[in-house]
Amino acid sequence: MNERDDKHDHWLARPATIRWLWRVFGLVLGLVVAAQFFVGVHGHFGVDGWFGFNAAFGFFACVAMVLFAKVLGWLVKRPEQYYRDQER
Repeated sequence: MNERDDKHDHWLARPATIRWLWRVFGLVLGLVVAAQFFVGVHGHFGVDGWFGFNAAFGFFACVAMVLFAKVLGWLVKRPEQYYRDQER
């Protein structure tokens, strides 16, 4: 891809924008976790009062959802010829 094509891409598809967004999202996540130093967290179950628990829980919940979706997709997958075979 040359420089001219890069300028005509959608702004969210440009590699420089993607790098910038990763840095911004990482900074926001770091600030949210660091805010726990200044805001008291009162957990209801003990574990949820640990430092960074909410960030870790959100990350692992997202990973679990992606893995579940992969397994579910594998379980309900149909062969490529499935709908063509139904027409006969």
